[in-house]
Amino acid sequence: MAEQTAKRRPSQFAESSDDISFHPRLGDVASDLAKGGRIGIVIALPDETSASYHLRPPAGGQVWSARYDGTTLRRVPVPVTHVVPMARDVIYDRRAQQAALPVVVHHEDGGTSESVLILTPAQIELYRIQLDQLIELRENQW
Repeated sequence: MAEQTAKRRPSQFAESSDDISFHPRLGDVASDLAKGGRIGIVIALPDETSASYHLRPPAGGQVWSARYDGTTLRRVPVPVTHVVPMARDVIYDRRAQQAALPVVVHHEDGGTSESVLILTPAQIELYRIQLDQLIELRENQW
């Protein structure tokens, strides 16, 4: 259900089943499993002069090498900044006893994706109380 905007490069999408064949490009951010999940920016690709990827920490520092086939490298998802409900109907599934609220997820790079917030009946009741309190606070300020 996630839909990516053009501002996000395909190599930055969240981890998926095709991560085994992930081959980062120059400038991509990657996590290196061989280095305990250390995150780095790809500064050199394997080629005829270098038999490995070279990565540098985002804030600078010691460069390290990763396997030439990229099997230890994984995508690093772009951080989420906030989530906003969409102007669409909420769906309640009586069998599953849960509600689905469509939302837009905003990412640090300006991209967005659509998702669904799943709520249990207890969460629905709690958020109704909290939203009623917010409405009352807003009305009392005017």
